[in-house]
Amino acid sequence: MASLPHLVPAALAPAPLPPAPAVLRRMLSLQDFEEAARRRLPRPIFGYIAGAAEGNASLRDNRGVFGEHAFVTRVLRDVSGRSQAVELFGERYGSPFGIAPMGINALSTYRGDLVLARAARRAGIVSVMSGTSLIPMEDVARDSPGTWFQAYLPGDQVRIDALVDRVERAGFRTLVVTVDIPISANRENNIRTGFSTPLKPSLRLAWDGLVRPRWVAGTFLRTLLRHGMPHFENSFATRGAPIVSSTVLRDFSARDHLGWRHLEAIRRRWKGPLVVKGLLSVEDALQAQRIGADAVVLSNHGGRQLDGAASPMRVLEAVVAAVGPAYPVLIDGGFRRGSDVLKAIALGARMVLVGRPFNYAAAIAGEAGVHHAITLLRDEVDRNLAMLGATSCGELGPWHLVRRRGPGEECSPGLAS
Repeated sequence: MASLPHLVPAALAPAPLPPAPAVLRRMLSLQDFEEAARRRLPRPIFGYIAGAAEGNASLRDNRGVFGEHAFVTRVLRDVSGRSQAVELFGERYGSPFGIAPMGINALSTYRGDLVLARAARRAGIVSVMSGTSLIPMEDVARDSPGTWFQAYLPGDQVRIDALVDRVERAGFRTLVVTVDIPISANRENNIRTGFSTPLKPSLRLAWDGLVRPRWVAGTFLRTLLRHGMPHFENSFATRGAPIVSSTVLRDFSARDHLGWRHLEAIRRRWKGPLVVKGLLSVEDALQAQRIGADAVVLSNHGGRQLDGAASPMRVLEAVVAAVGPAYPVLIDGGFRRGSDVLKAIALGARMVLVGRPFNYAAAIAGEAGVHHAITLLRDEVDRNLAMLGATSCGELGPWHLVRRRGPGEECSPGLAS
């Protein structure tokens, strides 16, 4: 794995990781973290993380699509010198996966955004801080240099410019702009589990806290005592509303008129790498490329926006063919195994972003939990590279895959479709 000093100065190297708690011995794959987090977190908080939009059709498709591809292995190839490192924007990262932006991480575990960024920095992988986070971006940028920042655009150009300027002053080098939220989604799952925006005190929430004293003491009360009521810190150039404020919904509205002209203005203002996240069409990827974005992230928002939107894996090949192999295409949505990651890499993705499992891992064991989750996924990628007969991610291609067919149909060896 790539060493850390290429990302940050040695003087800023992370403190030693505390001993791993015993619960992590039972975590053998990323899937194992979900059920453990369900037991650890209050029902509304877990429901917010786990749920998606309406009937969860896109959420299911994000996982189901990986079963439609099978590997074609090569044997008797010397893979002793293999490496899973990848390069992006002039940086060398230790693995072809990173931590996706996720909102309100600080309700899952104490100082959650810092926890995720530190674990990623320790492992030499990408971490993307969410614009709906509850810790000031300046704290994360100072603590974990190299973290990317993901922004949701405010409703007018003046506030967009002010937010972009704040991100630059904070010290972030890479800006990710998420564009697939013109309006709020219909997240019935949140209502059913008792989560709301703003977060409303209720008997259900109080009971969930009482039966989960470790979360109450270790996350909720610890946050209140040391930092006060959490606010949405990074939606604008100034501090946003507290999570219990009735103005929260207003702060996240007025985006349905945003257009490509706003991205063009950001491109003129932002000097570092600019990544556009939330695309599913060839046309939009080409438009992002035309306006000067340095990369795109294919994403259906983890199934949390338009239910029935295609899994990003279904459009990956077509987008890569359109923008060209030199243009970085990243992808997220349902990745849980090293085999999932390598299937996307074989179809042309430069990097995969993984969200919910790292949030669950943080909820269970803080930074040690995230470190353990990264290690599990990194080891799976390493083993699978060896068994595919490849020494690097760059050697993978569509010839390593066949698409599974339905009953009576044949598979074409060495073809992705």
